[in-house]
Amino acid sequence: MNVLHFINAFYSDSANWHGADSVPHRLLQHVEYSLAALGIAAAIGLPIGLLTGHTGRGGYALAAFSTGARALPSFGLLVLITVWSGRIGMTPAMISLVALAIAPILVTTYEAVRNVDPAPVDAARGMGMSPARVLFQVEIPVALPLILSGLRSAAVQVVSTATIAAYVSLGGLGRYIIDGLAQHTYTKVVGGASLVVAVALATIALFWVAGRLIVSPGVRRG
Repeated sequence: MNVLHFINAFYSDSANWHGADSVPHRLLQHVEYSLAALGIAAAIGLPIGLLTGHTGRGGYALAAFSTGARALPSFGLLVLITVWSGRIGMTPAMISLVALAIAPILVTTYEAVRNVDPAPVDAARGMGMSPARVLFQVEIPVALPLILSGLRSAAVQVVSTATIAAYVSLGGLGRYIIDGLAQHTYTKVVGGASLVVAVALATIALFWVAGRLIVSPGVRRG
């Protein structure tokens, strides 16, 4: 059987569409884990990236932290946290996914704000705008396309890596891959992998739509 045959066998099996191990249920779990990890990473990374980009302070420390975070292997970190804490479940998986997502958000947001054309920023300051108004009314709108690209990169990485949650007894699409490998059921492995790819592509499409909706046409043309 080739890959297409495995995919066809997986999706045509009615057993995969009902119950606790069904595609809709596993897909919902996977999206929940991914949204939670991305939300926590964005809540931490966006304010720090905006502040350091606006003030120009702490850029070297931020770059060093992000480089270190990117070097951490998510699965290795998951194993270390699980062994160290003696616990399995949501916390080790979420820490690993947040550590993965926070680096691209931090660095891209910092670079996006730092690279805003200084002319409109100086003009806004000359008009007497406060630093907060300069940040939110001038710098963020101009930097938004690059900020969104950092969020998109983090989201795709989280969606692709959230399969590791299955290693600590959680659900999600990784359950098909882990269980399929253990049972030598490659139809399930290929089906689960194809679903992860589909969710990653859907994530890219969602961010493209978001960019079209919230980024000013003038900024997009620039």
